[in-house]
Amino acid sequence: MFTHLIGNEEVKTRLSRMLANGRLPNAMLFAGPDGVGKKLFAAEIARSFVCSSPSKNRACGECAACKRVTQFNIPTADKGDDYDNVFFSEHADVGLVIPYKRNLRVGAIRALEIQANFRPYEARARVFIVNDADKMNDAAANALLKTLEEPPETTYIILVSSRPNLLLSTIRSRCQTIRFAPVSPMAIETYLRTERSMSPEDAGLAARISNGSVAKAASVDLEQYRTQRENLLKIVERGLGTPDRSFLVRASEQLNDAKNKDRFEENLEILEALIRDIWLLKNDGDLSQIRNFDIGDKLMAVAAAMSREKLAADLDEIELLRQSLAVNINRKIATDALFMKMSA
Repeated sequence: MFTHLIGNEEVKTRLSRMLANGRLPNAMLFAGPDGVGKKLFAAEIARSFVCSSPSKNRACGECAACKRVTQFNIPTADKGDDYDNVFFSEHADVGLVIPYKRNLRVGAIRALEIQANFRPYEARARVFIVNDADKMNDAAANALLKTLEEPPETTYIILVSSRPNLLLSTIRSRCQTIRFAPVSPMAIETYLRTERSMSPEDAGLAARISNGSVAKAASVDLEQYRTQRENLLKIVERGLGTPDRSFLVRASEQLNDAKNKDRFEENLEILEALIRDIWLLKNDGDLSQIRNFDIGDKLMAVAAAMSREKLAADLDEIELLRQSLAVNINRKIATDALFMKMSA
């Protein structure tokens, strides 16, 4: 159990011990970055209760009941009312609650409250996974509180969140928090090479730019990434060295045009990673520590012409812009201002 999951060995040990001792809390919060396997761990917990051949409360992962756990039929309709439900897997004792667009609807949480009070149909317990739990509004969170306060003995609720600080403190206090860490680049690279048959160079690059997210590393389009990176590197080279402000204005327009607007945050993240790599090279010149190791020679050339203080200031400016995206800002004006500050 858990052996096929990548990384977070301490979490594996902790959960395995809880299951073996029969001390798994009825309400848990799986908190950590996106893509590190939180939902997969939750599914393994569910398997431990439905497995027909468990060993020390650990699932075999091979029986028919174990295989049914992750088979969900999620609606594709664009109607909010369709999400006012608990979606059950092919196993009737494993349910999933998911958000509609950016909100977990109060109707879905009320449906969970009802289902949580039913006894298991065929397993030892029922398990409910609430995905993106931080997307509950106050009404939904308050609807969940009663269930978390007195969950039935045969019901386990696992909240999954990459932003647990957005949950009400009353919700967090009623759950035992299990914290997940980013997966190491080495573990991700090994997985991509052995399980996804990636070349060593592609696997290494995907692992380093994934920020510890297995899901992101496995799904990244490296051809698209390299194209975006090439365009952003030009901005760095012509904006940080001898500034070409007319070029930067045109680059800002391009980043915000209709073709690229959906990739704006992604491009900003790549730009920040490039400057971070240059800053690291300026400090110690160690290629093994940078994400974009495959263009290390180009980054080293930029680093030679820049000061540590200027690079650090540019990173601060990019981070301020990324934070401001949470509010409704004019991205074109904000990008213009960023590039002018970087070229100063």
